[in-house]
Amino acid sequence: MTFQSKTPKQAYLFNILLIFCVNVSVAHAAFAMPSLSTIGAAGVAGIYTLGHRFICNFKECCPPNWAEANMTALQHSLTTKLYGQHLVRNVVLNSIAGHIKNPNPQKALSLSFHGWTGGGKNYVSKFIAQSLFKEGMDSKHVHLIIATLHFPHKSHIATYADQLRDWIRSNVTRCSTQLFIFDEMDKMHPGLIDALKPFLEHYNEISGVDYRKNIFLFLSNSGGNDITTRTYEYWNDGKKREDITPKEMDEILHVNAFNEEGGLWHSSLIERHLIDYFVPFLPMERSHVMKCIEDDMVSKGHPVDQAIIKTVADELQYFPKDTKLYAKAGCKRISQKVDLIIGEKNGYYDGQEIGRASCRERV
Repeated sequence: MTFQSKTPKQAYLFNILLIFCVNVSVAHAAFAMPSLSTIGAAGVAGIYTLGHRFICNFKECCPPNWAEANMTALQHSLTTKLYGQHLVRNVVLNSIAGHIKNPNPQKALSLSFHGWTGGGKNYVSKFIAQSLFKEGMDSKHVHLIIATLHFPHKSHIATYADQLRDWIRSNVTRCSTQLFIFDEMDKMHPGLIDALKPFLEHYNEISGVDYRKNIFLFLSNSGGNDITTRTYEYWNDGKKREDITPKEMDEILHVNAFNEEGGLWHSSLIERHLIDYFVPFLPMERSHVMKCIEDDMVSKGHPVDQAIIKTVADELQYFPKDTKLYAKAGCKRISQKVDLIIGEKNGYYDGQEIGRASCRERV
């Protein structure tokens, strides 16, 4: 497990700032150096606080009491950039807002995201990171753990578990406000995630360290079939997908996560009820995908063209075969498709142009 350090430019600016502050302090002391008794303990603390705040304008510091959290930004992102996921909006916003506003939470917050690829699990994780920390996913307090990358060998589970516990302990000891994102939980070796159990339990502290202000996100494709089946039943019965309740999906996913092969299979985190919410990401309909296409075009500076949006949407694969109601990959492949279709329209991928360029290069 490695951590990102400051860039040379950041380190240089920080050193210049530090030298400046020291010189100012020395110059000030040459004119008047009051005694500690004159300043008093409160004065010393005040000076330290001001200095700390000043330095934190130039480098990321440990956010006390989640002071940098922006729930308005999270609400805006979930409302305007996430489509077809009413359950996600409600559960994520309310659970995180409630957790960070609580000065003394009972335990760390744990959310388990479930659903097929392209539904927005990583997208929402990014929104959460951006709302909690100024640096977003680049923050030193945000940690992305990918099962197939960080834990590839089944025979090393015991070693991975020890490393995982030590790594979390080390990060939280430095700062009690951390966001841990575990991706590809369905591909994680069963039993490994139980190493997190002490950090998700209802302990005020463990060996002098408080883990209760942390947030753990578990991302998994497991449960996708059951989520889609229930969503399709609503559509088939003429009901709106927005009528699906958190309770009925929670019951489905609770059983599914425990019994389906993957990182949460027979996990003590479920047995001990340490997963606070199972969050379902519903399958994406064509109308939702078209909104994703429009957002991608706008983000790249392209004018919104309904003909291109329709063309891109037509390029995707849908299921079931008879209704073609849901996009198989959700919004995951949208950006590449937009580049291809717009490139073909503007002649970027004109075979003759490429051929002529190749001839010129040979000459």
